[in-house]
Amino acid sequence: MRSLYKLLDWIDNDKLTSNLSLNPNAINLLEKNINIINWYYLSTNLNAIYLLENNLDKVDWNMLSLNPNAIDILEKNIDKIDWSNLSQNKNAIHLLEKNMDKICWYWLPLNSNAISILENNLDKINWRNLSLNPNAIHILEKNIEKISWSSLSENPNAVNLLEENLDNVDWHWLSLNPNAIFILEKNLDKINWSNLSLNPNAIHILEKNMDKIDWNCLSENPNAIHILEKNIDKVNWKRLGLNPNIFVLDYEFLKEHMDIIREELMMKTWHPSRVNKWLEAGMDIEDF
Repeated sequence: MRSLYKLLDWIDNDKLTSNLSLNPNAINLLEKNINIINWYYLSTNLNAIYLLENNLDKVDWNMLSLNPNAIDILEKNIDKIDWSNLSQNKNAIHLLEKNMDKICWYWLPLNSNAISILENNLDKINWRNLSLNPNAIHILEKNIEKISWSSLSENPNAVNLLEENLDNVDWHWLSLNPNAIFILEKNLDKINWSNLSLNPNAIHILEKNMDKIDWNCLSENPNAIHILEKNIDKVNWKRLGLNPNIFVLDYEFLKEHMDIIREELMMKTWHPSRVNKWLEAGMDIEDF
């Protein structure tokens, strides 16, 4: 069966590396090229569950514990869980609540779904990591003195708080913040251009400052495909393998597949035995 996704025409498949195993849109390509899989990386891939379930002997359980789509596998292999990594897993809250003694309180503050647990254990919180948590703004606002401003500068939900405290902003990390574009546009002299090159919402700024682009970082930027295509000689192919938008839906395959489904559906719908039942029931065929 052909792949639902295909590589863009200008992508040289031979130049892509093991980083491809981290790419959520690369699964069909990896299934056809098992030999190029990096199982350590693949264990964190959200879309690789089917492959991982069928190759449990190759799975890296530490990395799998980070995978939010791997909860069913982890529940069947409790003894193999890495609880430090699971503490970061947003879909593992029910497991963590049943195993509070195994929680890693250093990493739990990064878990966007762990707010209720964190609110009841403020004395155990690592505030630097909590400052990165997009769902923890209300906690941070009540504990301003404990905020790590470097971490908060990267937090996409902290823009209002950052705007009110520009003196505390870490411009290095703010340059990564996809929701801070309006602040960055007013402070171009403070931007870290390597991090901005990773920022998916900064394309219009980068296009006006091509001489400042970090092409290694830009190669990962999902919204930079049109720029990279015009500057293939500057592409970092290792990091390009991480970019989900090097894959596009194969519309030709989808059309052919839908045509087959449509034909099968019509054959079943208009099968003589079914039509006869309709006639016997006095139904008007024209109604269909």
